[in-house]
Amino acid sequence: MAAKGDMLWAWAKDGNMLDNGECGGAVTALLKFALESGAVDAVLAVKKGVDLYDAQPVLITKPEDIAQCAGSLHCGTLLIPKIIKKYFDGANRMKIAVTMKGCDAKALYELAKRNQVNLDNLITIGLNCGGSVSPIEARIMIQEKFGLNPDDIVKEEIDKGQFIVITKSGEHKGIKIDELEEEGYGRRLNCQRCKTKIPRQCDLACGNWGVIGDKAGKATFVEVCSDKGADLVTKATGKAIETEVPSPAALSIRGKVEGAMLKLGDKCRNAQFEKLGDGKKRLDYIMEQTSRCIKCYQCIENCPICYCVECSTKKPHLVDSGAVNPPFMFHLIRYSHVADSCVNCGQCQELCAMDIPNALFMHALQMEMQEMFGHEPGVNMELPVLAYVEESAERKRLSDTGSDQIFNIFSEGA
Repeated sequence: MAAKGDMLWAWAKDGNMLDNGECGGAVTALLKFALESGAVDAVLAVKKGVDLYDAQPVLITKPEDIAQCAGSLHCGTLLIPKIIKKYFDGANRMKIAVTMKGCDAKALYELAKRNQVNLDNLITIGLNCGGSVSPIEARIMIQEKFGLNPDDIVKEEIDKGQFIVITKSGEHKGIKIDELEEEGYGRRLNCQRCKTKIPRQCDLACGNWGVIGDKAGKATFVEVCSDKGADLVTKATGKAIETEVPSPAALSIRGKVEGAMLKLGDKCRNAQFEKLGDGKKRLDYIMEQTSRCIKCYQCIENCPICYCVECSTKKPHLVDSGAVNPPFMFHLIRYSHVADSCVNCGQCQELCAMDIPNALFMHALQMEMQEMFGHEPGVNMELPVLAYVEESAERKRLSDTGSDQIFNIFSEGA
């Protein structure tokens, strides 16, 4: 019987899943079992679209369709939680098993704090993540750095510090991540800064770090992070998966890999934040970069923290309607609303039509607030620093009073 805190090696009992799934197919087997057993009504995962640079979210209700989501897609940069909120009523009306990388897990918690998703109806399977590569940048990197046709690549993976590609003809080629990133290729900048490599906020945290010996590549390392995760593993063992207790050496190796990734994250943060400068220098740089904004709203539409029914950036007394390029107030509103809760998912930068490094600005600001107030977003259900009121209550107060002022800081006689 599995319990919260357990560390396991797991692999699929089904031969096809074992052979075709990533690292023994344990995640695929667990998702299929959750659906077959009635633990969930559906599985939300990611599948390959037209090619491996095209990651598509898919809601699966038939167990036989789970196999289409097997394997990894490091060139997919989707953020799943807002899809749950926007298209599936925040999982309020159905139970869903969902796969998540670290930024997904953090975003999910921030949405849950704001009553936008129902954690009770979700089974979350976290996937260890060393980072992802933007689809367009991946094609450029493979063409220019690997010297290969991006359309000839049938599989990619990040393993042992290398980005590895496999061609249709079976050719393998790997280049060190450090070398790629020194030349401006490699992982997204927010992924380089990320320190949530093992998403322990999820019910299970799964990956290949710490799978050694004859199980290397044939099993998944599973860390049981909740009672809900323990229940799924317990019921699936012997039916959908087989498990084994990892050796002390395996636990040590997993810890060293994670530790190295965290140190690299610190190094990247320091380097990227240092380039922003301080004080007025930083402000001038941000104002200069955001001046090319065309107000396409992709940063707001895709941010997991932006959920207001009535966005303040659309209020004409704050931001002139139809103004392109918008005044800096447009960005100040975003920064003030998200500053304490940014999870560094990178969506505001990934989807920006004008390639503004929004995520860098937001993450740098969030880290300063974290240092000031001690609040780290996305790791638990602790409310953010600026969580003064529920939106519904505040909307009613605004309607009743006609005032935008949350607190009467300018009291009479002051």
